[in-house]
Amino acid sequence: MIETILHPRIIESKDWATVLFVLSFGIIAITKSVFENRFADFTNLIYSNKYIKVYKDNTNLKSGFTLSLFFVQVISLAFFVQITLSYFGYASKTDWLLYIQIFTFLVFFILSKYLIEKIIATSFNIEDFMDQFNLQKVTYRTYIGLFILPFNIILFYYDSFSRNIPLIIIAIILITNALTYLISIKNYQNIIFGKLFYFILYLCALEIAPYYFMYYWFTKGNA
Repeated sequence: MIETILHPRIIESKDWATVLFVLSFGIIAITKSVFENRFADFTNLIYSNKYIKVYKDNTNLKSGFTLSLFFVQVISLAFFVQITLSYFGYASKTDWLLYIQIFTFLVFFILSKYLIEKIIATSFNIEDFMDQFNLQKVTYRTYIGLFILPFNIILFYYDSFSRNIPLIIIAIILITNALTYLISIKNYQNIIFGKLFYFILYLCALEIAPYYFMYYWFTKGNA
């Protein structure tokens, strides 16, 4: 007689992710209806710099438009980080506790970095430049976050995708960041060259070192 052993089938819940995806699109829809003209200029950012020229005032860094899309941006980036980790076998993409940890880390990292930049800018008397530089970085980072949101949905619910897709998206993000710095240097070259030492110090301390140490920690931690 053959003995049959039944094993419980564990189905990981994806409901929490569905709620966050719906919430993200809800925030985008509300933001679009409230800031219709600004949102239209923002969506054209990939081939037009009109948005950067029109909304370059420092107060836009704390506007409702920026803050609402910042929330969506962090949701999207946290999903992308977790999905990328899962594709390379370091995590499960349906682990909601891990998602909370990644989301919290990103918020803490971005806000801490911003506060440190403000302190350094005040110390070096380059506040106006740093506010405009930060606004431009936030704008492009938000655009990337919204751009990869549909890809996050596809990669989250479907498993039969190549590992090259996350790598391609990472490459696009890195190239976009590099172009952002080049555009910023071009737009603010007079200010930068006047305070070249401080700008190089800023790049090394706050734009290169944090990402290098995170990469070093991650690669060594999983070696």
